[in-house]
Amino acid sequence: MPKKREADLLRARGGFTLIEIMVVIVILGLLAAIVVPKLIGRTEEAKRTQTRVQIKNIEQALELFKLDNGFYPSTEQGLASLVRVPEIGRVAKNYRKGGYMDRVPKDPWGNAFVYLSPGQHRDYDISSYGGDEVPGGEGEDADINSWDEK
Repeated sequence: MPKKREADLLRARGGFTLIEIMVVIVILGLLAAIVVPKLIGRTEEAKRTQTRVQIKNIEQALELFKLDNGFYPSTEQGLASLVRVPEIGRVAKNYRKGGYMDRVPKDPWGNAFVYLSPGQHRDYDISSYGGDEVPGGEGEDADINSWDEK
């Protein structure tokens, strides 16, 4: 007889009660209410960080270009000269086979980087105008520049 009673008890406890399910749903809801707002604000910050990394990568390619050729590409030659031999302006006599980058990246908003050489702040300036695509701006629309310390 005791085995039958154990089987009945196991069968009766086979699933979750409505209260148990509701407690789990409430706990998941509380976790979502805490975590989701912290993640939502991170998208723009991630784009700005990715832009800074891309600028650093372009700067490294520019330094390699200068090491090989003795000069930075001009504004007219642009960043495309990091991918293929420039056809205008100064001749890059020691251009590396295969170039210095496989492609010129676009910023996370899908826009081309602005390149000036000689620059107003350094030998060259690289900028992304951010989400608003115009110079200047504040907050999320602020420009990201190669000469900024951050």
